[in-house]
Amino acid sequence: MLAGQGWPQVGELALAFALSSLIGLEREIRQKAAGLRTHTLVGTGAALFLLVSKHGFGDVLVSGRIVLDPSRVAAGIVAGIGFIGGGLIFVRRDTVRGLTTAAIVWITAAIGMACGAGLVVLALVVTAGHFIVVLVYPLAERRLPRTRVTEGMLRVVHRDSPGVFRSVLASTTAAGFAVTGVHSRQDDDLAARRAIEVTLELQGAASPTRLASQIQGLPQVVEVHATEAGDSDA
Repeated sequence: MLAGQGWPQVGELALAFALSSLIGLEREIRQKAAGLRTHTLVGTGAALFLLVSKHGFGDVLVSGRIVLDPSRVAAGIVAGIGFIGGGLIFVRRDTVRGLTTAAIVWITAAIGMACGAGLVVLALVVTAGHFIVVLVYPLAERRLPRTRVTEGMLRVVHRDSPGVFRSVLASTTAAGFAVTGVHSRQDDDLAARRAIEVTLELQGAASPTRLASQIQGLPQVVEVHATEAGDSDA
C-alpha cells in the first residue's frame, strides 16, 4: 500500500469534511444558491486533491532528486474538470441550478486521481463521504430553518380533466407558496395518456419537496417532480 494514506490523512479529510459542512450549513440556513452539499463536496474534494499532490507520486520519485514531475498532469486535470463543472451550472432568472452536480463531478475527478495515484484508502473515504452528502444531508436540509423566500419549480403531470389544475393551485397556495409563473405542455405521448404537464414557478418559505408529496396525493395527478434553487437535479 502506498504511503501517505494512513489515519493522519483520513483525519485531515474528516476535518475538511466537518469544517466545509459548517460553512455550508450557514449558507444553507441563509438559503444561498451554494448550500450545505455543495460546500461540503468542494471542501472535501479540495483536500483530496492536495493530498494526492502531496502523497500520490512517491513511487515515481527517486530519493534526493526528482526525475519527473507527475503532479503537472494532476494540475491539468483539476483545471480541466473545472470547465466541465462550469458547463453544468446555469442561471434562470434569479435561480442558480447545477451547483451540486458540478461539485459531484469535481469530487469524482479527485477520487479518480486518488485511485490512479494508488491512494485507495483516501478514495474510499471520500466516496463514502459523498454518499453521506447526497443521501443524508438532504434530509437534514429539510429540517433547517428558512431565513428567506425559497425559489423552486414544480412539474405536475395530471389527467386532462376539469378542476384538476384548480386543485393543484389551491394546494400550492394553501401550503404558503406564491406561483410566479405557469407553463403547460402536451405532446403526443401525453395526449395518448390523456394528460397535461404543467410547470409552476414557486416562491415560498418551505421546501418544494414537501409540497410535491402533498400534490402527489391529489386525485387525477399522475407525476410530480420538485426542484429547488441550486438543486443538483435541475
